[in-house]
Amino acid sequence: MTKISNLTSPLVFQPVFMERIWGGRRLQTEFGKALPANTKIGEAWEIVDRPEAQSIVRDGPWRGQTLHDLWTTARAGIFGAVPDAPRFPLLIKLLDAQDKLSLQVHPPAPVAIKLGGEPKTEFWYVAKADPGAELYVGLCEASSAQDFRRAIDEGTVVNRIQAIPVKRGDAMFLPAGRFHAIGAGNLLVEVQQNSDSTYRVFDWNRKDDQGKARALHIEEALQSIDFNDCNPELVRPDGEILLRHNLFEIQKWTVETSREIAPVNTETSRVAAAIASIIFSRQVAAISRRSSGISTSSDCLPSSEV
Repeated sequence: MTKISNLTSPLVFQPVFMERIWGGRRLQTEFGKALPANTKIGEAWEIVDRPEAQSIVRDGPWRGQTLHDLWTTARAGIFGAVPDAPRFPLLIKLLDAQDKLSLQVHPPAPVAIKLGGEPKTEFWYVAKADPGAELYVGLCEASSAQDFRRAIDEGTVVNRIQAIPVKRGDAMFLPAGRFHAIGAGNLLVEVQQNSDSTYRVFDWNRKDDQGKARALHIEEALQSIDFNDCNPELVRPDGEILLRHNLFEIQKWTVETSREIAPVNTETSRVAAAIASIIFSRQVAAISRRSSGISTSSDCLPSSEV
């Protein structure tokens, strides 16, 4: 396998496209993605190492290698001194929500273990938002599980979630257990733990092309939701830092001239588990766990929908 010292440019991966009932075509019009025809694409998985989906190197001497190949056979050379894990620890997506996503929750680690799922903490950056676009995040007021279940049964659970108007450049942190949904008209960058565990509570009474409603996961959601998580706010940037968390760090750069992602031939350039850069005009959202360069450049793969 090629030595990391022989690389002269970042590794570029091919995205994996996910058809979604709430998706659209803006990943093509806004990002230039070559989407498959006649499909509603809701997600582009830009960096992924999962059994059901893999990032594949697009160009260069490692062309055709999967992210999992690199993680398992060349970890020290590419990613540096990182904690051991069976798979690359982050999943990075672009999301095109032409319709509302379901009201849902991702499980915290103790609950995920109990339910046989995976914990999922995530972060959203608003790349573009239509006028009036909203994010649904957190409860309006604290609740008990019993009261929340009653609201589900009565069809009023949508009144329990906080709606936050958003615009381009806004960001939101979502720890596992936070009740949430993405509103229609949002184009987001999502950075998350490597997980695909989602428990739906309400799906707006919609049906698919075959007239079927999607499955809900009420019991699992009631065990996962933090019922004291009320009225969370959008991220307040600290200079270039949008978020510093033990799972990942996210910076937003305004690029006026050339700038190094990390100094060449230093330990700093090899210490992180991931870095991805998504460019909007002259701004860059850099997502990292302290690292060497990985970026994304298609395929369409069915998967469990959110």
